[in-house]
Amino acid sequence: MPRIAAIELHAVDLPFRGKFEHAASSRESSSSLMLEVELDDGTTGWGEALPRPYVTGETRDGACTLLRESVLPRLLGRQFPDFDGVVGFLAECDGRAPADWVPRDTPQSAAWCAVDLALLDAFGRHFGRTPFGDPGPSPAEGFRYSGVLSSGMNLKRRAQLLAYRALGFRALKLKIDATTGPADIASIRTWAGRAMKLRADVNMGWDLKQALARMPALAREGIHSFEQPLAADELEGAARLVSETGLDVMADESLNTRESLERLIQAGACTAINARISKCGGLIATLARCREARAAGLWIQVGCQVGESSVLSAAHLHLCAAFPEVRHAEGCFGRLLLAEDPATPLLQMRRGGRPPQLECRGGLGVEVDRESLARHRSGHWPFNAS
Repeated sequence: MPRIAAIELHAVDLPFRGKFEHAASSRESSSSLMLEVELDDGTTGWGEALPRPYVTGETRDGACTLLRESVLPRLLGRQFPDFDGVVGFLAECDGRAPADWVPRDTPQSAAWCAVDLALLDAFGRHFGRTPFGDPGPSPAEGFRYSGVLSSGMNLKRRAQLLAYRALGFRALKLKIDATTGPADIASIRTWAGRAMKLRADVNMGWDLKQALARMPALAREGIHSFEQPLAADELEGAARLVSETGLDVMADESLNTRESLERLIQAGACTAINARISKCGGLIATLARCREARAAGLWIQVGCQVGESSVLSAAHLHLCAAFPEVRHAEGCFGRLLLAEDPATPLLQMRRGGRPPQLECRGGLGVEVDRESLARHRSGHWPFNAS
């Protein structure tokens, strides 16, 4: 029976090719954590997460501390008789550590995501299993990734719009802020082309009064959904947006656990969710949230954290293959955003947003170059079974 023999936690800052900005943040590197799990037969698996305070309430330092002090020591020496046992354990955890390890109300979704992925990868490799069964990840025919445009409008972003149009992208998500108005959307529409489907991501940048005024105005310029227009806890206001505007309101920062999804559904505070693996506690929990949201009549966007490496991109492909009812997807940016991706193969969307191909005989299907990782590492903590 395979046993966890060693674990290493890495704090990593993967540099971007340029600054990425939106209403809640501006960043030039990933601020990631990577988790390496080694079994007693030498099999190694990798997990990744990108903690964001405004998304899950976790800083990277806090997530690392939680893992070092409360989670990783308890994982050492753990055994599973088969791969179904791993999946069953993660399903029972449901995106968070066991309650006797970490109190359930402690922010931990990103930290647990790294654990979830590393366990699926290591034990999946050992048992020759992929996270959601064979064959490996192959999203549905016609599946396409959206382009994403950071906030603001300058010559560089106009060039990006023209590139998205020329490369045959079908959909584009716009990061907008409190200054974005109908004229800005009309200009973007001119550069992107009439056929491009446009969505807006406000990243909590409006208050209720602004949202009630701006959503209809921007919708008239072709925006068909509005992601997280209000602060994460303003469910009553979000419900008013749904009922009074008749427009699609997508929950993002408002969602990361089963309980938060239940509150959104009960309040009628959204018509769609943005399911991101790093914020929802890993692959197993994110698939559960997608299914629960769909059963409640919501539509699904599978998103990503800005700066994901091909480790999380591989997880993204597995999720989208397992849940084909995805209306929009964002991910697999690879070196379109990162100056260096430590994982191989490089999982980067192709022309028109077509997903990359990933051959996978077990685990997630990617390898991590430790030398590349070390070049961008700001801290690491090893744990070995005694």
